[in-house]
Amino acid sequence: MGLGEKLALAIFGIFLLISLLRLFAAPIRLAVKAAVNALIGFAALFALNLFSPLTGLTLGFNLMNAFVVGILGAPGLVLLVLLKTVFV
Repeated sequence: MGLGEKLALAIFGIFLLISLLRLFAAPIRLAVKAAVNALIGFAALFALNLFSPLTGLTLGFNLMNAFVVGILGAPGLVLLVLLKTVFV
């Protein structure tokens, strides 16, 4: 394989890599945003459970609750607390 063929192959590979990164940029960005929001949700649930001796409110520390709180924010936390007090 000559130098010209290697150079053409390298340019094609770089073009392909850039194309794939541009194609998957939005879904990757959305997945990262969901993961960050879930981590924030875990932190909010941890804080709620940390102060549970004072407030008497506890919620399960699981991924579903974290996603609800992460996606909806503070209203999601209030929603989960209300659901727990009404149905449990």
